[in-house]
Amino acid sequence: MTRFIVFAALVAATSSSMPKLSAYLMNPQAEIALARSAAPPSISQHATVLVLTPRGYVTAAKGNNGFTCLVERPWMQAFDASSFWNPRMRAPVCYNAEASRTILPYTLKRTALALSGATEAQIFARIKSAIAARVLPTPQPGAMAYMMSKQQYLNDGAKAWHPHLMFYEPARDAASSGADWGADRKRSPVMFDSQHHAMPEPWALFFVPVAHWSDGLAALLR
Repeated sequence: MTRFIVFAALVAATSSSMPKLSAYLMNPQAEIALARSAAPPSISQHATVLVLTPRGYVTAAKGNNGFTCLVERPWMQAFDASSFWNPRMRAPVCYNAEASRTILPYTLKRTALALSGATEAQIFARIKSAIAARVLPTPQPGAMAYMMSKQQYLNDGAKAWHPHLMFYEPARDAASSGADWGADRKRSPVMFDSQHHAMPEPWALFFVPVAHWSDGLAALLR
């Protein structure tokens, strides 16, 4: 509770709202291609694809394998990120069926709030309230996503970082979640997301870097 109060105070102190929407919009066909690059074609070519419009994400292509691909924008970052509104951020992601059901609604909610002109502090508070009111779903085991696009631009520091998979665990304390996954142990490929603290979403997030980008080209692990 104390940490939440500190985060809320930090967000309120640095809160701002979205700059011009045009900075975040893409050509729809280019956005479809970028979204599909999140996962290998064997998955993404059969996935539903969403694109961002002035009225939020809309379905640009209907899939049949339960996956949903889209390009996330910077307001999906932690609320203490200095790049929260950075228009250069493009994060192609492809959610599996469980994540499409229980994780994607948080992206859609944050996006709707950002497009409505809500500030960081307002988005933070309204997501927290929606969770408390059970308007947003509870994440379930099995939710995962592909982020294997070499065109991803996660922030000005990491840029493309590594191709990786993400796994969403229902929220518990970080130590227990990390221990269950063997995260951050010597030679373990599993990384616990310990940096993004200022997020109200009720999950623990794990990264597993992989050796190739979605197009099959080898990635150099840094």
